[in-house]
Amino acid sequence: MLNCFQQAHHAMLPQNTHDEASRQEFAKSLKSFIQNQLLPGLAPVYSNRVAKKFALQNGAPPKDRHEIRKGMVEDPYFKLYASINRISQELLWEATNVSIARQLPQLIDRAKQLSKTAACELRIPKEFTPPRYVSALDIHCMPGGYCSEVAADDVAAGALYDRGVYLYSMGYTGPNNDDMGRSVCNYLKRNKPDFKPRRILDMGCTVGHSTLPYKEYFPTAEIWGIDVGAPVVRYAHARAQAMGLDVNFAQMNAEQCDFEDASFDLVVSHILLHETSGKAMPKIFNECARLLRPGGLMIHADLPPFDLMDPFTQFILDNETWYNNEPFWGAMREMDQIELAEKAGFARSKVRFDNAPMAIMEFAAQTAGYDEQTAEEVSERDFTAGEFAPGGGWEVLIAEKPLANEDAA
Repeated sequence: MLNCFQQAHHAMLPQNTHDEASRQEFAKSLKSFIQNQLLPGLAPVYSNRVAKKFALQNGAPPKDRHEIRKGMVEDPYFKLYASINRISQELLWEATNVSIARQLPQLIDRAKQLSKTAACELRIPKEFTPPRYVSALDIHCMPGGYCSEVAADDVAAGALYDRGVYLYSMGYTGPNNDDMGRSVCNYLKRNKPDFKPRRILDMGCTVGHSTLPYKEYFPTAEIWGIDVGAPVVRYAHARAQAMGLDVNFAQMNAEQCDFEDASFDLVVSHILLHETSGKAMPKIFNECARLLRPGGLMIHADLPPFDLMDPFTQFILDNETWYNNEPFWGAMREMDQIELAEKAGFARSKVRFDNAPMAIMEFAAQTAGYDEQTAEEVSERDFTAGEFAPGGGWEVLIAEKPLANEDAA
């Protein structure tokens, strides 16, 4: 039922004709069909056919996700699943691009007008080189990626991402595509009720989906969203204004930010880390530690590390690496993020993983009549292979910067 949510309108969202809306709805429905009808068939195919065949050929069943893949890629059912899944991904972007191309001049003009009247800042450096791990490929098959510009003051990539993410998530991120930010804010509200950040940084914000909830939850805080793509931060800035929220945006690399030391109380990211690289991740953790004031929090929300799930679930999630232009997706989940945080200067005793229940799932449970505490419990489940957010929640890495009089060891 959750994917029945329609995307909420705002002034920067491209408007679809009837035919454009129909094509996009078909792409979303195809995603849902794959998720709910085709994907569940992979488990019995693996256990009843592939694992047995692999054991006969190799003397033992598959021991990890790599050996599971070796067996599964030869199976006709998996070939069908993987090919249709890739086609559906390309289709959703194509269906969305048509309406954006038709309206791009108007969208650019609208973004300029909204930004002119904004009380908050937009920084686009004259000379900026995005890292190649972002610019060298179309991440999750999005044409042109985050950084490509086809016109002066371009916002096309932002408009494409805004609509495309709604279709990709099948509505599971809510009407404003902001479930991750809302989920983390809910987590802070419950677990850190006295935490009142004055300045918040969202790294890898794209169009600010998850950035804006922080302004709602912490209205007096100064909020910054940064991303390496100029078109997405231009769009993010205008989108925030269209939604009545004063949030600052900048084109900036999370590996090396143009902010002073100890200038933020909270540094967050939402599904950023798996789109970086093995060399970039330690730099990002170091930058978080540099930017935080003593007692400040670093929170990275993503999907769980592989050591928290069984090999078959790992295999399902790792399909993003192989078939959706996400080269660092699997490798990131094998990195020891707690060790990275410790090396960056966070005390190991104050670094942990936790689960932030999906805000949209809690909302659905409350709508069904559960109280707030029960709704939180209902939304927390065991990991299920193929779910949009396995277990109904986002895995969050939380680290607290030591106070001046505390030992960082």
